[in-house]
Amino acid sequence: MNAPVDVSFFARAAKPITSYRPYWAKRFGVAPLLPMSRAEMERLGWDSCDIILVTGDAYVDHPSFGMAVVGRVLEAQGFRVGIIAQPDWQSAEAFKALGKPNLFWGVTAGNMDSMINRYTADRKIRSDDAYTPGDVGGKRPDRAAIVYSQRCREAFKDVPIVLGGIEGSLRRIAHYDYWSDKVRRSIVVDSKCDLLLYGNAERALVEVAHRIAAREPIEHITDVRGTAFVRRPHDPTAEGWIEIDSTEVDMPGRVEDHINPYLTTSEQAQAQGATCSKEEVNTAPGTANPAIQPLTFLPNPALQSKRKPPARDRSVIRLPSYEQVKSDAVLYAHANRVLHLETNPGNARALVQAHGEGATSRDVWINPPPIPLTTAEMDFVFDLPYARSPHPVYADEHGKHDGATKIPAWEMIRFSVNIMRGCFGGCTFCSITEHEGRIIQSRSEESIIKEVEDIRDKVEGFTGVVSDLGGPTANMYRLGCKTPEIEAACRKPSCVYPGICSNLTTDHGPLIKIYKRARELRGIKKVLIGSGLRYDLAVKSPEYVKELVQHHVGGYLKIAPEHTEGGPLSKMMKPGIGSYDKFKQLFEKFSEEAGKKQYLIPYFIAAHPGTSDEDMMNLAVWLKKNGFRADQVQTFYPSPMATATAMYHTNLNPLKGISRDAQRAERVDIVRGDKRRRLHKAFLRYHDSNNWPLLREALKTMGRADLIGNGKHHLIPTFQPMTDGSYQSARRKNSTPVGKAAQPVAGRLLTQHTGLPPRVTGAGPVKRKPR
Repeated sequence: MNAPVDVSFFARAAKPITSYRPYWAKRFGVAPLLPMSRAEMERLGWDSCDIILVTGDAYVDHPSFGMAVVGRVLEAQGFRVGIIAQPDWQSAEAFKALGKPNLFWGVTAGNMDSMINRYTADRKIRSDDAYTPGDVGGKRPDRAAIVYSQRCREAFKDVPIVLGGIEGSLRRIAHYDYWSDKVRRSIVVDSKCDLLLYGNAERALVEVAHRIAAREPIEHITDVRGTAFVRRPHDPTAEGWIEIDSTEVDMPGRVEDHINPYLTTSEQAQAQGATCSKEEVNTAPGTANPAIQPLTFLPNPALQSKRKPPARDRSVIRLPSYEQVKSDAVLYAHANRVLHLETNPGNARALVQAHGEGATSRDVWINPPPIPLTTAEMDFVFDLPYARSPHPVYADEHGKHDGATKIPAWEMIRFSVNIMRGCFGGCTFCSITEHEGRIIQSRSEESIIKEVEDIRDKVEGFTGVVSDLGGPTANMYRLGCKTPEIEAACRKPSCVYPGICSNLTTDHGPLIKIYKRARELRGIKKVLIGSGLRYDLAVKSPEYVKELVQHHVGGYLKIAPEHTEGGPLSKMMKPGIGSYDKFKQLFEKFSEEAGKKQYLIPYFIAAHPGTSDEDMMNLAVWLKKNGFRADQVQTFYPSPMATATAMYHTNLNPLKGISRDAQRAERVDIVRGDKRRRLHKAFLRYHDSNNWPLLREALKTMGRADLIGNGKHHLIPTFQPMTDGSYQSARRKNSTPVGKAAQPVAGRLLTQHTGLPPRVTGAGPVKRKPR
């Protein structure tokens, strides 16, 4: 009889989200916008909400906003869904605005992690919030998911709380918190939620909602993929699972010295502090001889490999506990490595992490990631009846959203189309993989084109320019493994690092077809591509690069090499600068063929783990050599659960394996402290005279005073103009100026980087040659 063959997770049954029997409230029909007040509920004929969603963002009914997607998906299942957006968190009163939810609360901090939303990479509070009307900051609390959950519990303590969103996804296990500079507990423990849904959770959400509606207690819902929850020790629902202990890293045993073959037996014993002489062994009558040791039987390693491993779908890996990872950097790095190895839905095992000791002990249980949505399910989600606009409550006195009440995040995606989800790049500083996964989920061509036509026909203010056809990345649409079986078995963190996997399909044909079809639609003047481009993939398809460059670039194309040096690039899991050079050649070639003057705008990161001062100096030299002046500087921001954040916290590299042996573990140079972070940012803005004193001092210390001078080959000049120390970034409100920009005074040198207004000379504008 043949042994059973494991079926790919793509072939295993995953109940379609469209196959559930609608809830009885489906009879109320579709709401023009999900209600935010009792008056709106009454107009819809509702006496109550089945589910109330609480979010830290303003409510924009658009498929790029998580709460709109969640609300419309639940509405399509027949549930009456209300939204409480950016409530006053100082008391529970604002959380009672829609009454008591019949089934559960759905809580999220919003499209962004609330701490990243509220603070800069230098831990300075932001004065703006792109997800708030008028770009006003301060409309959400720190750690919003925890605060909102607490207020929901205060408002109606017997209503279950289901937590979701990126803030929950990135904090599902014990994690390093950059803002408090310590390891915090899982958000499941801190928020006291009943269930956490991580990732894009439509599949899990629909199942959980129907099971709660069927009166199943939420504490019994422990078998849904993509969920996390608390279990007490000896919980009977945990029976039948095979626990794999991974609470410690491997420790090498004592290494025995090789025996000198030229010594006699007595000499060998004497060298080891023993003896072979019976007379020298003092053994009392009736006692055991200490020189005689019992035999120890060990398993044969050759036979061990033939043992059948436990079934992965019933295995759970026990991570080091919260108390262990809080006090032991090695175990923190180890837990982070295990977590990232268990992210493929095809082979990931459940994880469990203990929090607390004694009577307060409980386990945070994390089920394997959800099965990705099919193309039909993606179409269903994106084809729902979104209003594609903010709620009218945010409109100005003219009923518009373009003035003082404009929501910048909506304005940015107002005329864009999301065509896919996921990213298999695996960049260590990025959180997309931890949240959306590395399996690409793509919409159909027809669904995408239909949305472009809807924007053209229905969205007010559309001028014929589609701002983006993309997603987390611009050019991973319909890319993936050559076979589902390989994809289900793979445990690599990236499909494109250190090189593009031989099993990865790189055919951009379907994407090229969509681009061409979209730009040929009646009423469409131009289709731009604004999402991040993986240029290492793009160069595999010159036809794609040609279509992109000649028809979808509005003069400038932003791409992100992130660095030029191998040290930091290896810690980022990004391709070498040679890939950028190859793409640049194609970009310039096809731009010239089209008779267009177009330019690449590269983005770089300062202060990333693994970056030395010499690396930043070499990057600055490269920037000057290539004629780039970075106006917007990105500084490494340690987001929870990212691999680069584990490097930042532990000084270890989880990509290379973790060991307590200093010779085996790879140490990582970490950029800490304001002075060194300022230096790395200053290298990126080598052209700003405010940075020249700091750079001169650093270059002299590094023994590179040869880069100081007034020639073209020098990095910075020897002279120093009078400056006010201010810095004006591309996002003015996001920056905390060093000092107020002064008014022009006689004898002061004005530059484009000082933030000073230009002199009024009466002359016309200066025409600059493009670099």
